[in-house]
Amino acid sequence: MEPDLFTAAAEDRQEKDPSSSPLAVRMRPRVLDEVVGQQHLLKPGSPLRRLVGEGGGGPAGASSVILWGPPGTGKTTLAYVVSKATNKRFVELSAITAGVKEVRAVIESARRATGGFGKETVLFLDEIHRFSKAQQDSLLPAVENRWVTLIAATTENPYFSIISPLLSRSLLLTLESLTDDDLRALLRRTLTDERGLGGAVALPEDAEAHLLRIAGGDARRALTALEAAAGAANATGAAEITLETLEATVDRAAVKYDRDGDQHYDVASALIKSIRGSDVDAALHYLARMIEAGEDPRFIARRLMISASEDIGLADPTALPTAVAAAQAVAMIGFPEAALTLSHATIALALAPKSNAATLAISAAQDDVRRGLAGPVPAHLRDGHYKGAAKLGHAQGYVYPHDVLGGIAAQQYAPDAVRDRQYYTPTRYGAEARYADVVERVRERLGRAGEGGEQA
Repeated sequence: MEPDLFTAAAEDRQEKDPSSSPLAVRMRPRVLDEVVGQQHLLKPGSPLRRLVGEGGGGPAGASSVILWGPPGTGKTTLAYVVSKATNKRFVELSAITAGVKEVRAVIESARRATGGFGKETVLFLDEIHRFSKAQQDSLLPAVENRWVTLIAATTENPYFSIISPLLSRSLLLTLESLTDDDLRALLRRTLTDERGLGGAVALPEDAEAHLLRIAGGDARRALTALEAAAGAANATGAAEITLETLEATVDRAAVKYDRDGDQHYDVASALIKSIRGSDVDAALHYLARMIEAGEDPRFIARRLMISASEDIGLADPTALPTAVAAAQAVAMIGFPEAALTLSHATIALALAPKSNAATLAISAAQDDVRRGLAGPVPAHLRDGHYKGAAKLGHAQGYVYPHDVLGGIAAQQYAPDAVRDRQYYTPTRYGAEARYADVVERVRERLGRAGEGGEQA
C-alpha cells in the first residue's frame, strides 16, 4: 500500500471528529490564501500558484520544487495545499524512514498511473537532506521525465545537502521564519475558528506575547504550546489562558523582554557593555536573557561583530574573525545549537584585551571630512592608467614602495589639508602594542613623527 499522506480515511475521521487531530493539523491551511507568511512565494503567477493550477498551470506549473526553510515555516503545509488543490495522486515519503526501494516503488506506480489512467503524481519528500547521494540519484529519471512532480522539503542548505543534478532540475524556493505578526494572526484565527479552539478560551496580551517569544518563528511550536495551555485552562474551568498557565504548561518562564521595545535595546546594550568591561559572567547572563526571550540569533551575532571592532580592534586581531565565524555558523544552524556558538564568541570577546583605537581613528577622520578637510588627491597618487593622464601630471613622480629598501617610500600620501593629521593612536594593550611600534617607525620614515604630526 502506498504511503499516502492524506488518505480518505484520515480525512473522514478528521471531519467527523476534528478533536482527534492535533491543533496544528486541524488549522493547516486548505488553500494558499489561508497560508500565513511567505508572501514572497504567494504572489499572483508565482510557481506555487501555478503548481496548484492558478494562472493557467501548464508545463510551468508542473516543475519540481525544493522548499528550503527553518522548521515550522510551512513546508508540509504547502505540500498539503497542493494535494487539496490538484486532482493529482499525492504520495508522501520521509527520508528518515524511506530508501531507494520505496522511491522506486512510488515512481513505478506513478508511471503506471500516468500511462494507464492519465493520472499524474505529486511526490512529497520530507527531510530530503537525509538522503544519500545514491538515494537522491534515484529521483533524477522521474524528475527529468516528469513521471512525478517532486515537492522536497529540507531545513539544510540545499547547495550543500542536495546533489547538483537534482537542484538544476528543480525550482528552489526559500521559506522565511514567520514574523510575530504572522504568528499573531495565526493564533487569533485559531482561537476563534471552529477547526481550532472555537472561542473556548481567550488569550490575554501578556500570554500572547510570551507565546510569540517561545515560538521563535515556528508556527507548529506556537500551536502546540497553545493547545497544551488551552487544555490546562479547560481542565480548571478557566475562561482564559493566563501567563502563569502558559508558563506552567510549557515549563519556561517568561523573560521580561520586548523584542520591539526598550528591553530589546537595554539588554542588548548591557551585553555589549559587559563585554567591553570584560565581565564575562554578566555578558553570559544578558546573552542568556536574549536567547530565552526568543531574540533573533542573527541580531545577537551582528552585535558581537560590531563589538569586536569597536571595543577590541587590534588588541586581539582574532576577535573579529571569531565573531564573523560565529555569525556564519549561527545563520547555518539556528537555535538551539546556536546558543553554544554565541556563548563561545561572547566569552572570547569578553576576555580579550580591549582597545577602541580603531573606533576613535575612523571617528576623527570622518569628523575632518565632514568639516571640509579633504582637498585634492596629490597629483603623484592619481590614476595614471588612462590616455592623457601623463599630460595632466597624474602619477608622475610616484615612488613605488616595493622598489625601496624597507618597503616604505617617503612621499606625501594625504591631501595638504590633513597632511600632518594623526588619526590612529594605538594602545599598548595585547597585540596592539606591536602595531604601536610599527606605527611609530613608519611615521618616522615618512617624516610625520614627533612634533610634525598633529593629533586629530
